[in-house]
Amino acid sequence: MLTVLEVIKKTAEFLASKGVESPRLNAETLVGHALSLTRMKLYLQFERTLTEGELEVIRPLVRRRSQREPLQYILGHVEFSSVTVKVDKRALIPRPETDYLIEKIKEKFSAQAPTTILDLGTGTGAIALALAKHFPESLVTAVDSSHEALTLATENTQAMGLFERVTPLLSSWFDTVPNTPPFDLIISNPPYLTTLEVNQAHPEVSKYEPHSALISEDEGLLDIKTILSQAKPYLAPHGLIALETGESQHEAIRVIASSHGFNHFESAKDLTGKDRFVFLRL
Repeated sequence: MLTVLEVIKKTAEFLASKGVESPRLNAETLVGHALSLTRMKLYLQFERTLTEGELEVIRPLVRRRSQREPLQYILGHVEFSSVTVKVDKRALIPRPETDYLIEKIKEKFSAQAPTTILDLGTGTGAIALALAKHFPESLVTAVDSSHEALTLATENTQAMGLFERVTPLLSSWFDTVPNTPPFDLIISNPPYLTTLEVNQAHPEVSKYEPHSALISEDEGLLDIKTILSQAKPYLAPHGLIALETGESQHEAIRVIASSHGFNHFESAKDLTGKDRFVFLRL
């Protein structure tokens, strides 16, 4: 029989042959998940011999990852900001870039928390739930046009016991969103990629994540245009719009925003130094 370390090594070699990035980390994560062990506890059991029953649990997980299914979907959850959210193919996997957007929002509202928050295109609900957790007095409306994604967001809201302050709402952007009271913060990680960009992405993205949450027409700008053209009646007088965007879109967004009365424009970089976030005020 094989030891834990031998299985990890064989798994890493197999995943590497399938083009999986960071194969050793993936192997340790999958084996640890199958055995319900943290990575530290896994290291302490490297010499332990695995039973056939344990190997039967590991094999299908490795097979799924070798087919380039995202690791987060296999594990079923992801850590995001201050929360752990359930993830599956119903919604986009929350990214570190978006986690950094939450940190920027915390900075901007450090003096006074937003009373009302609107999260457009909530997906898993990660943004809405992280902000609700950080701002315990805020009321959050979490919107998505996908019934499947909204169901997932609802499940996450229930799991965290935040239903009193986070309201999932089925809507295509603002279509069914009430504008009274207006929102102090409107935040969104909308689709902003082109079909070509998604097709050229890693299989984890192009094959598994919902394209409706990734692709926007008009060079990736259509959904951002829609949001900015409709947002004004929903934004409080001193409110903030925060968007995650494509790195080459900021000048175009500046022009679009100005045409709709958003004359205060701020561009911010992500942790890799790429233009990623836009902050707008009237």
